[in-house]
Amino acid sequence: MNLESSPFRPGQETPLELFTGREKEIERLFGMVRASSQGQLRVGFITGERGIGKSSLASFVHRLAETKEGIVGCHALLGDVADLSGMLSKVFNSLLEESIQKPWHEQVRNFFGDRVREVGIFGITLKLDLKSHDLDQLAMDFVPAIRKYLDTVKAQRKALLLILDDINGLAGSAKFANWFKSAVDQIAISRYRLPMCILMVGLEERRQELIKSQPSLARVFDLIDVAPWSDEEVSRFYRNAFESVGGKVGDTQLKRLIEYTGGLPVLAHEIGHAVWLTASSKVISGEDVLKGILIAADEIGKKFLYPQVFQVIRSERYRSILWKISNSPRRSFRRSAILSQLAEREKKAFDRFLRRMKSLGSLQSDPLVRGGYNFPTRLHSLYFFMESLRARRGR
Repeated sequence: MNLESSPFRPGQETPLELFTGREKEIERLFGMVRASSQGQLRVGFITGERGIGKSSLASFVHRLAETKEGIVGCHALLGDVADLSGMLSKVFNSLLEESIQKPWHEQVRNFFGDRVREVGIFGITLKLDLKSHDLDQLAMDFVPAIRKYLDTVKAQRKALLLILDDINGLAGSAKFANWFKSAVDQIAISRYRLPMCILMVGLEERRQELIKSQPSLARVFDLIDVAPWSDEEVSRFYRNAFESVGGKVGDTQLKRLIEYTGGLPVLAHEIGHAVWLTASSKVISGEDVLKGILIAADEIGKKFLYPQVFQVIRSERYRSILWKISNSPRRSFRRSAILSQLAEREKKAFDRFLRRMKSLGSLQSDPLVRGGYNFPTRLHSLYFFMESLRARRGR
């Protein structure tokens, strides 16, 4: 099949028609948005392991809230941001960019005044020209600035949904943590309501970093913990995706796809895309699935794991060991249980393999189990499970 016809979107936003599950999380988040549209401040933290679909969930709620609740949304991607000034620049640029082609665009453009610049070859992209003193002022006057912004669009929008996504670099900033707590407190004690919902998106470790810098933030966030898809949800996703382009996938093939996806949407898109490109017809065969899994393993290794890990597990010396460790998508194992399955030559390399993988952050000792080891994330364990398939097939 060709690339253009693939219904899967690895590394991209999930299309609305393929968004699967998350009914409870959506209901809870949408309740927070509704409360904000009635003049209440709501602050949430969407967390979950890597590849679980946190950003897709936030984006889905953003689009749904704009359509059904009459709010204005701002989804700021902060992966390259490490300080408060960078965050503020991203947020206000996002407010400008996301107003383009919306009925309230002219009001927003006028709100920012002469700081708006047209950029790009054809001048069709807008960017704010914010100097350091502008950002310092915005940090001090964030709440009044947001209130004034909402006054600007109130004829058409009644609340703001602000999504601060991928806060890995920002979470370690004590200045940001203290500023954020101060801003929330300022809104809470004001006699004027601020119709606003703030959602942070990140790993649980990032939330803990924020709390370490500012312990009072522990009680500020409503926590939305995103769980892996159920087998039924994985099955529904694949069926809907293939059927959307006239494809068919049988129960046997679905069972294998479910097994290697492990409930992670990021893997579902990577595997599904690879299977589609491999398939010679719209009827997906078992061989299509197996080939697609191996192709997806390459992509996942390159995108999500360190290159050193990718190299180590492809070593002939370690492939047979990998097969025995990762012959199921389990998250943990005992050294003694694996050792009993190894040939003599494998036993000699086993401890070197464990040390090497630990040094690369792809294995960790289990403090509660003597001789126990864990894969640090579900993504790691499923990746090694896919690589063990390659070892079994001799590729």
